[in-house]
Amino acid sequence: MSKQAIGKYRWTICSLLFFATTVNYLDRQVLSLLKPTLEDQFGWTNTDYANIASVFQFTYAISMLFAGRIVDRLGTKWGYGWAIIIWSVGAMIHALAIPIGESLVTLLGWAGMGVFSVSVLGFMFSRAVLGFGESGNFPAAIKATAEYFPKKERAFATGIFNSGANVGAILAPLSVPWMANKWGWEFTFIVVGAIGFLWLIFWFLYYEKPEKQKRLSAAELEHILSDKEDEAVSEAPAEKVRWIRLLAYNQTWSFAVGKFLTDGVWWFFLFWLPAYLKDQYGMSGTEIMLPLAVLYSMTMIGSVGGGWFPVYFIRKGFAPYDGRMRAMLLIAVIPLVVLAAQPLGGITYWLPVLLIGIGASAHQAWSANLFTTVSDMFPKKAVASIVGIGGMAGGIGGVLITKAGGALFDHYKALGHIESGYTIMFAFCAVAYLLAWLIMKSLVPRYKIITDL
Repeated sequence: MSKQAIGKYRWTICSLLFFATTVNYLDRQVLSLLKPTLEDQFGWTNTDYANIASVFQFTYAISMLFAGRIVDRLGTKWGYGWAIIIWSVGAMIHALAIPIGESLVTLLGWAGMGVFSVSVLGFMFSRAVLGFGESGNFPAAIKATAEYFPKKERAFATGIFNSGANVGAILAPLSVPWMANKWGWEFTFIVVGAIGFLWLIFWFLYYEKPEKQKRLSAAELEHILSDKEDEAVSEAPAEKVRWIRLLAYNQTWSFAVGKFLTDGVWWFFLFWLPAYLKDQYGMSGTEIMLPLAVLYSMTMIGSVGGGWFPVYFIRKGFAPYDGRMRAMLLIAVIPLVVLAAQPLGGITYWLPVLLIGIGASAHQAWSANLFTTVSDMFPKKAVASIVGIGGMAGGIGGVLITKAGGALFDHYKALGHIESGYTIMFAFCAVAYLLAWLIMKSLVPRYKIITDL
């Protein structure tokens, strides 16, 4: 049956997931782009900034565990809807960080929270709300992909919607510094946060489960459900899959380890690259717009191409997981180029920008395939919960990298050699993927579908 005869409404759903992920990353990146302005205004150290950023990551990590469960319980439509409402509100209240911080200092000063300044505490609270809401994005998006796409198309669909992270990362440096320069940082947070409410209108208009979706043709529905029997899915919405039971499977730990070791690399690139350009090259404000836009534009290649890459092996007869793992091994080698970022950085800032862009592109290729290993091996009713467990592991990994980065940068800045801190962090970013792949392969050496949930 031709693609024309099958229909293509499922790609409309994919486009909605793409735009939500774009908004998700646009919202979370505003703070990193405003770091030079805010640290000058409020006197932040790198450790202060790391504390603010890590609160987002920690809240995101813990919430990911529950986000998957909530999405499974509410269903994709309302689970995603509530997630974007909460994170959009969280993004907007950054503009009120100072009055929020003053209130929290009054309320929590007796509990020892006075160790944080008003501005740090206010931004920590705002980041916590943002992290709680944003934790629902990927569990809901992966669940929607599992609902609307057969296995052979999922990695490609995941790569497309995951590329929204890159688009958000590209749009942020092109818009945020300009808005902040023209209207101030408070207005910037409000405008960017409000975008999520526009997306909600289209989501509620166009999304429904495939079996209830009136816009789907019979042929496309049949195509979507074509490998349903092979997945050994038990569609019982009321049935619970206990977390402790999911932790008994090596497949769960494989995904969690992959997220723990590599998510923090992306967090580091997202939250610290504006600071890197300032610390190393004295760049800030609108000066960082072009290099960051170029860097994140490069990651689009990895996000979409990474989803296509394993198809080569699958067409050669490999099981989906085995083909994906072969592709991921080759992808894991690419970030090693980041090792050359610091040694070559003295020539021109464009060399580290391009090398880090290659590494970040490889991350997106890795991420698209890592997410899809979950729907390869678990029934749909457990997908969001597994993604939540892995997301929690990835968030904790991100907290550790952010805190380590803040401490290293302050330490070496005091010594007059802040570049040494970046050299250490880039070295970890370069080797993390090979280490993750080796552990994942040892945990799940062969493709095995979970059939007893």
